[in-house]
Amino acid sequence: PLGYEIAVTDVKCIGEAGEYPIGPKSHGVAFLMENRHLWLRSTRPHAILRIRAQILEACRAFMAEGNFTPIDAPILTPAACEGTSTLFETDYFGDNAYLTQSGQLYMEAAAMAFGKVYCLGPTFRAEKSKTRRHLTEFWMLEPEIAYCDLDEDMAVAEGLIAYIVERVLDRCQEEFKVIERDPAPLEQIARPFPRVAYDEAIESLQQAGSDIEWGQDLGGDDESVLSKQFSSPVLIHRYPHQVKAFYMKRDPEDARLALCVDVLAPEGYGEIIGGGQREDDLETLEAGIRQHGLPREAFEWYLDLRRYGSVPHAGFGMGIERVVAWICGLQHVRETICLLYTSDAADEGLGVDLGGRRII
Repeated sequence: PLGYEIAVTDVKCIGEAGEYPIGPKSHGVAFLMENRHLWLRSTRPHAILRIRAQILEACRAFMAEGNFTPIDAPILTPAACEGTSTLFETDYFGDNAYLTQSGQLYMEAAAMAFGKVYCLGPTFRAEKSKTRRHLTEFWMLEPEIAYCDLDEDMAVAEGLIAYIVERVLDRCQEEFKVIERDPAPLEQIARPFPRVAYDEAIESLQQAGSDIEWGQDLGGDDESVLSKQFSSPVLIHRYPHQVKAFYMKRDPEDARLALCVDVLAPEGYGEIIGGGQREDDLETLEAGIRQHGLPREAFEWYLDLRRYGSVPHAGFGMGIERVVAWICGLQHVRETICLLYTSDAADEGLGVDLGGRRII
């Protein structure tokens, strides 16, 4: 602004264009998302995606400084990791294969070889969700650490978030101005982050008027209520084992609980990290696979990790888009990713109806 005066001596047309669909006026969200491929050229999405790039760079830098080895997990997998009801199925030369829900199980294999590893890539959940926090295709950072317990796992997650916030505050002030994000709440974040046991969280929610009962998982509204009580991210730990995945290790001091943690972002943004200590006992893990009705043959390689030299280990998954939404102060996670798949043939109820097309 007010930088230079330019005298034009020659003009050459590089690419002739018609009237641009997006003008200097207010457009509805549905229209802008339907024209996401063109809306990217506007200042707001451009600024958001530049912040996203800094967050991704911060993740890789934090992992490198911590001597984590990057490992690429496969995208096609033989079985579920986070539940069989949210799998995208595809034909794999006559057999069934699925788009990955998580790289975690493969990172466990790598951690037994390298000690500290991580993957960063796309994951998929076939959920017909219409909430502002869900996408069917999203990116996750997933570190896994050998000889690590829940407390150490929480310390790594806390350090990662603090590192990301510091880097973005240092490098993205101009982008914050463009998207009108007040950086003051981010500047108030301080370590150590509060840690709240699941029991305490349930009691706090009930006092706030929630009808949630002990033994239930926290919903999005519950997470918002809890996270608004703190100026920094809060770590909710030791959920009931029954609401967590088959690979979560039980708390030796209370078998009803899992050694797990969810990190909730402040300002009501809810969960951005989920993780915990993994079950390292072979017989216990076999029982968990049976209990969850999972096909044992698809997990024989995973059981081998316990048969042939198992150690305590832990890790977590951080949803990149949810972190971007929180740091940018966005109302909907759809703004955090570059392009979204659209389909005229989308199932009824999947995504958001945009005049015959759907954002999935």
